[in-house]
Amino acid sequence: MNAAIIVAAGRGERMHSEKNKIFLPLLGVPVLIHTVRVFRDSGLFGEIRVVCSEQNREEMRELLDRSGFESVELVIGGATRQASVRAGLLSLPETTELVAIHDGARPLVPVDVLRSSLRQAAQTGSAVAAVPLKDTIKRAGADGLVLETPDRSELYSIQTPQVFRYEQIRAAHEVFADRQSATDDAMLMEWQGLPVYLSMGDPENLKITTPEDIPVAEQILRKRGTGGAFGMEMRVGHGYDVHKLVPDRDLILCGVKVPYERGLLGHSDADVAAHALMDAMLGAAALGDIGLHFPDTDNAYLGADSMGLLEKVRDILAGKGWTLVNADLTIIAQRPKLRPYIEEMRSSLAGHLGVDRERISVKATTTEHLGFEGEGLGISTHAVVMIERSAGACQ
Repeated sequence: MNAAIIVAAGRGERMHSEKNKIFLPLLGVPVLIHTVRVFRDSGLFGEIRVVCSEQNREEMRELLDRSGFESVELVIGGATRQASVRAGLLSLPETTELVAIHDGARPLVPVDVLRSSLRQAAQTGSAVAAVPLKDTIKRAGADGLVLETPDRSELYSIQTPQVFRYEQIRAAHEVFADRQSATDDAMLMEWQGLPVYLSMGDPENLKITTPEDIPVAEQILRKRGTGGAFGMEMRVGHGYDVHKLVPDRDLILCGVKVPYERGLLGHSDADVAAHALMDAMLGAAALGDIGLHFPDTDNAYLGADSMGLLEKVRDILAGKGWTLVNADLTIIAQRPKLRPYIEEMRSSLAGHLGVDRERISVKATTTEHLGFEGEGLGISTHAVVMIERSAGACQ
């Protein structure tokens, strides 16, 4: 029997996120779910273990169960990656033949890489996914002085999975359990004097490490097409809202306070632009409207900050696997002039939605003094959004 250990116990400091990076969405689906699905759907592994921290245990279990991975077992890891892998190894039955050790933050590993790695490890005892280096490498001192230029034809960038005979890699972890300095599992085999063989990885098998990796990974998933395991579903939604202008109220639009003699009347802060956007998002996902989720008969939402409600709508959609592609808002108001505040509004919405500002468009127009907006009685907003989710997302 072959087994897989997926290591997901990190903290992701380089992502500048308070959450473990494996919970971050890729096209609306958490990174870890993409990774686990590749291993589960490959049919190559009789046992799959996800190693997580005690802190993430409950959230991880809920996520796996909600995604249809009830059979995947959780193992509590240690203070280092090496300790976490060891915990995963010790949880496997002794009848395990080959074990693939993989980073949970590598969600793009192709099934062909899994298959070829297992095939090679069955013959040679090890198979470490790797790709040849394309760039020239320099070794330099602390002062920047170049010491040598190694021959790049002999240099490789190491990936996961790393596949080994179970008894050998387990023994190596036991021997070096107190030496917490290995940067990958192959190093432990090398320290044991055992041969380590490279196998062909894939340039697209990137590791989600920094925020810049997310859009790259999403583009790779899109490129892989709609016919595969990660096909995309896309929807468009429209939202409209209107509020009356009255004295003694702040004018809040897209979370930005706009100086004016009057403000919008409503149960919450009456942010008409945010309300139209929320309705567009909910409508695109066929999840009702803001009146259903945040009724004006509920005092819990009296004077509510609409940016907080927008974050709730974002999370509601994320729970169904949806992520925002882009949003386009048109605010209709004769007065005040909104152009000086447009860029701040875009930044506000992007920040609360957790997307790049380039995905958010905010425009303002007048009605040439026609209608209630033109008479200065109120402000309205139209919003159009596109959302997407992978074919394998939770529904």
